[in-house]
Amino acid sequence: MNTHKPETVVSVSSGIDWFDASVELKFGEQSISIIEVKKALTQKQNFVKLGDGSIGLLPEDWLKKYSLLLKMGETKGNKVRLKKYHFSVLDELLKEIDEDALQEELEAKKEKLETILSNDYSELAPPEHLKATLRPYQLAGFQWLKFLNEAGWGGILADDMGLGKTIQTLTFFQHYKNLHGNVKFMVVCPTTLMYNWENEIKKFTPELTHMIHHGPKRSIDPGGYGVDIIITTYGTMRGDIKIFKEIPFDYVVLDESQSIKNPQSQVAKASLLLNSKNRLALSGTPVQNNTFDLYAQMNFLNPGMLGSREFFMSEFATPIDKFREDEVKLQLRKLTYPFLLRRTKEQVAKDLPEKTEMILYCEMGTEQRKIYEAYRNIYRSQILGMIEEKGMERSQMHILQGLTKLRQICDSPAIMNEEERYHNYSVKLDELSREITENVGDHKVLIFSQFLGMLALIKQKLKEEDIRHVYFDGSSTATEREAAISEFQNEHECRVFLISLKAGGIGLNLTAADYVYIVDPWWNPAVEQQAIDRTHRIGQTKNIFAYRLICKDTLEEKMLQLQEHKRALANDLVSDDSAFQKRLTKDDIEFLFS
Repeated sequence: MNTHKPETVVSVSSGIDWFDASVELKFGEQSISIIEVKKALTQKQNFVKLGDGSIGLLPEDWLKKYSLLLKMGETKGNKVRLKKYHFSVLDELLKEIDEDALQEELEAKKEKLETILSNDYSELAPPEHLKATLRPYQLAGFQWLKFLNEAGWGGILADDMGLGKTIQTLTFFQHYKNLHGNVKFMVVCPTTLMYNWENEIKKFTPELTHMIHHGPKRSIDPGGYGVDIIITTYGTMRGDIKIFKEIPFDYVVLDESQSIKNPQSQVAKASLLLNSKNRLALSGTPVQNNTFDLYAQMNFLNPGMLGSREFFMSEFATPIDKFREDEVKLQLRKLTYPFLLRRTKEQVAKDLPEKTEMILYCEMGTEQRKIYEAYRNIYRSQILGMIEEKGMERSQMHILQGLTKLRQICDSPAIMNEEERYHNYSVKLDELSREITENVGDHKVLIFSQFLGMLALIKQKLKEEDIRHVYFDGSSTATEREAAISEFQNEHECRVFLISLKAGGIGLNLTAADYVYIVDPWWNPAVEQQAIDRTHRIGQTKNIFAYRLICKDTLEEKMLQLQEHKRALANDLVSDDSAFQKRLTKDDIEFLFS
């Protein structure tokens, strides 16, 4: 045994996109090559064999300081080469770097990051032409995106769901456009979020031109659109990758980037072929099941940063997930912290309004759309003919029936009470399932629908996904209701509460939930507010996020527009939906069935 402590001399120099660290290690008179040390570390040993046959111990503090550098660096002789995006690995060594310019560069990066991450927003200004007021943490997110862009790195904006990842990204896009004039961005997202992006672009950055590249009628040359932002879906990106990979983008953004967490999937492979100056990922849950989820996303953003798949598995994923090695977890955090910005709802609670409401636009699939169009055409001609003949008053029953059928088809044609049983084609069911499995994380959720058939379908889906939930509708007894409420409020594992609107509108106090999904819109917005306010009661310390699921290009979208026109009417009539429907004019009916 060699009794000397290891003496280490490190000097670091930098090239265009790398750092070279030359490392000399001595135990007394005995030198040892870095290659030998690396070998020992790979075999999980904390000692090396020295030239004179003795054993040199690598103490705990030495390992803490140098093992990540040796793990991530590429060894050549006694030099270890790191990529520039591994700069956080050198945090521990800053004091030992003798090259002034390099030390300044690293110190400046570290300081800038710490300022952003510590929420010091004093000097931030949003870009010109942005039509939005950003919350303090959103300004910091924009600052972070600017920092990554200046360094030429990709990153994951991993804020909790509902904190405005889209608007932070659009703010950065606007800044980039102001700077460069001519730009080409691509946003890849789940189908339901395409229209969200479109609406937010129109609202917050109307100067940015955009188009949706999706569906059977899409152009064969998306590069020729001549717009600032192309919005597409994961499926379309994968299908059209031959075309997309030829387009030089300034930025490619993957929204809900957990969609590529399996590096072997076609979507993940296609994403790596995209040709872009820089990349960005958005996800409220970048790590869903295990540490390995992070690998494909980081590899998309900064290729090679976490080594090969096998290397990442053996050096990080397995030690962290299987053997719960905290030290390795800290190493991974150190490597990735500059490229992953996550703020939870709780951390930014003071900057949030009590209630945030959003619309999730759902695009029906071909089958669902076909059924919807067929019913709409039949009812349209029948009802308008009937109104001509008998007048509005005497057509009420038929109008109501037609509207109800179309609304049910928007949920799922399977819930219609018809002779012909339809298959369960439901974009909303897919969307809800994706939201709950991918986005909701540890939060609790209320789901409201006015159709018992739809609640039954959701219940079935939750069972299949093995998500613990409770349920009640108008037929539940007082005892059943109490038991359901108590389980939801007090049991951490119970994630979801399914409630029919008629049963759940009144007198419920469900403060454990902070996310609300309204599966089908109601005529009277006041009734929707009552449902959202089940969570928003005395004793609620959390901020509430409410989502409405609306099928694009259907009666539901038109209902929202009518609600806007008739808000005053709705406020007079905080009564039920049927009173509201009776007040619809002939023009309203024509509009709804158009």
